[in-house]
Amino acid sequence: MHRMIPFFIIFPLILTLVYYYVYRRLIKSLSISRPYKLGLWIYMLLPLILTPLSFMLRSGIVNRFWAEVIAWFTYINLGLFSMVLALLVIRDLGLGIYSIYRKMKSFLPLIRKDQIVEKTDIRYSPSRRQFLMNSFNLGIFGTAGILSGIGFYEARRQPILREIEIPIENLHPDLIGFRIAQFTDVHVGPTIKRSFVESVVQQVNQQGVDLIVCTGDMVDGLVPELRNDVEPVVDLYAPRGVFFVTGNHEYYSGVLPWIEEMQRLGMTVLMNEHRILPVKNSTILLAGVNDYTAAQFIPEQASDPHRAVAGAETAPVKILLAHQPRNIFAAAAAGFTLQISGHTHGGQYIPWNYLVTLNQPYISGLHRHQNTWIYVSRGTGYWGPPLRLGVPSEITVFILKSASPV
Repeated sequence: MHRMIPFFIIFPLILTLVYYYVYRRLIKSLSISRPYKLGLWIYMLLPLILTPLSFMLRSGIVNRFWAEVIAWFTYINLGLFSMVLALLVIRDLGLGIYSIYRKMKSFLPLIRKDQIVEKTDIRYSPSRRQFLMNSFNLGIFGTAGILSGIGFYEARRQPILREIEIPIENLHPDLIGFRIAQFTDVHVGPTIKRSFVESVVQQVNQQGVDLIVCTGDMVDGLVPELRNDVEPVVDLYAPRGVFFVTGNHEYYSGVLPWIEEMQRLGMTVLMNEHRILPVKNSTILLAGVNDYTAAQFIPEQASDPHRAVAGAETAPVKILLAHQPRNIFAAAAAGFTLQISGHTHGGQYIPWNYLVTLNQPYISGLHRHQNTWIYVSRGTGYWGPPLRLGVPSEITVFILKSASPV
């Protein structure tokens, strides 16, 4: 618990600074009456109050119906606020660059004095400046609303199906065309319920693959709260089995009960271990590791790709299930052929997707890291705001194929 103390100190401080920035640079400067400003400001602040309240309601203190209503309002509001914040930052960066340009231009020796616009020029009069700024500010709210609506539709629609071919050198003929379906980061919780899980299970089963894997972050909540919503995964079927590895949100939500629940629902949970899967006259080694941050919660569950492959290092095809792409460095050192990951959501929506690059080596898609392939899914659900913009959710089917040695 002591590891979380800095978070509970730093995060509220950052949040306070962010809200002050939005108030100072956007709401305060709007040319609207004070009651409207106050109402807008209260609307923006509501998620700070309603988020902890929704958690209390979900715990069964009050009717769960109201918990879901509050959760929907809160997360939609947070999505809108994040879009407002992003557009505001972009606007201020643009104004800053323009201001620097004007100052530099005034010092250029080749410009005659009569070309420099005086402060008394009507184009830069206070009233005109106020009108333009007010138009910009209202435009930010309007644009944020439109983008949030589009993002909501994208988040709630059926995940797209992506087929990815994995070229493997010296692949045994019996493994050519072997198919693996991945779903990940569903985040069953406040706004993702049983019906969404049922649709994902149906879509995965329709692919008729040899193997099904889930690479973590299935849930956002405790087992008693979400057992009924997650239950449809019991219907998943593939001839070579259905496998699961933990993500960081399983650890937030009580990892040990969730491991037991996933096993009860028919999924094989791989915890720094592997299975040898026979395929006709060949085999595939399928390994899985605990989440990259597992040691912060349970030290003995530290993520360890080397331990996961121990005793079978010479297997011809070694596939690693690892929630976070950051495992790729150890996975490549351990000689894995392919790492399948999630976690990043591909950034979930622009422009925040660019922040993901700060702590993950790969954000989405197929990449080659040394001699190891790594694929990072954009996720099947979403986390927090029901919002995806420019980063659609997916279910992925991998197809093994033969590749000639380089």
